[in-house]
Amino acid sequence: MADTGHTPRTASPRRRIRVLIVDDSALVRSLLTDILSADPEIEVVGVARDAHVAREKIKQLNPDVLTLDVEMPKMDGITFLRNLMRLRPMPVVMVSSLTEKGADVTLDALAIGAVDYLPKPRIDIAATLSDYGDELIEKVKTAARASVRALDARRFPAVPPRNSATAVLPRLPASRPIRTTERIIAIGASTGGTEAIREVLMGLPPDAPGILIAQHIPRAFSGAFARRMNDCCALTVCEAEDGQQVLAGHVYIAPGDRHLLLVRDGARYVCRLDDGKPVNRHKPSVDVLFRSVAQNAGHNAIGVLLTGMGKDGAQGLKEMREAGCPTIAQDEATSVVWGMPGEAVALGAACYVLPIGEVAEQICTLASEMDITRNVRRG
Repeated sequence: MADTGHTPRTASPRRRIRVLIVDDSALVRSLLTDILSADPEIEVVGVARDAHVAREKIKQLNPDVLTLDVEMPKMDGITFLRNLMRLRPMPVVMVSSLTEKGADVTLDALAIGAVDYLPKPRIDIAATLSDYGDELIEKVKTAARASVRALDARRFPAVPPRNSATAVLPRLPASRPIRTTERIIAIGASTGGTEAIREVLMGLPPDAPGILIAQHIPRAFSGAFARRMNDCCALTVCEAEDGQQVLAGHVYIAPGDRHLLLVRDGARYVCRLDDGKPVNRHKPSVDVLFRSVAQNAGHNAIGVLLTGMGKDGAQGLKEMREAGCPTIAQDEATSVVWGMPGEAVALGAACYVLPIGEVAEQICTLASEMDITRNVRRG
């Protein structure tokens, strides 16, 4: 594979997105080909059964997007991806099994540079193939517009939401939050978010305010993601449990099949898990988390919306700002996909629009200013 330079190649809007499918299963290759070829904006230009064949076809076909199997003969998907991102960076969507091992490998792939991931299709369940196909097509189109190297993301049309946060948590009239010295940080992210969250957490001190995170991620992956974050930062990170007290220096990540809400229990903040409807097509939903924080913590909280596709979290961040919270949105230049934070900026929901490398420092500054203000008021 030849080096094509530092600028990632993206699909032209005037032609179809060229996709190369890499999978050792002939059945999966056929299924993915049929799904993608049905969309008029996508062209499957080739398939490959292993990394060696894929390498040659990339040279011959110059695809815009790769779908890549994790487990393959001769060379595993992670090794191939590492070589690819070093020599010929391009958008990659990983296809992996929804297992604990599959979760760890997929998170490795996202750290190396894959744009997104998708579970292996359940070929035996015909009724689910339509939804699977919609998700696959959406992820391939997103990948074609995403940055893989210079993080020079481009805006693209967001997917229309199906439910608002009201489907899980009604919006209440504004009220004064209970006076407390506790601070809360609420973070939301989607595509590209696992690495963005890692960078933010690594920049925070061990005594940072309690942090609640809604990252769009499958249930099988959220526990592995929490463990990975716990190993790389000074904070204590866990997958959130219902009724768990929110403590300073701790991070609570929403399980991949539950909404995470912040509620008050007397003088304490606690986590509440909700199995309600998907909001903006997601569970967990960032809008649900942000609304609960706005209603229960008010100006005692900081809202942070990071890279991700669609609109989830934009309205919730606006509600947090209206409740008196300082709010941060990741900027376009450092977002893999500037969908969610871009929508928040368009709504006027963000007090600050920052590159990912400055988010942690701004959180620390805001938390310190909030403490100073509170001490002055008490004095």
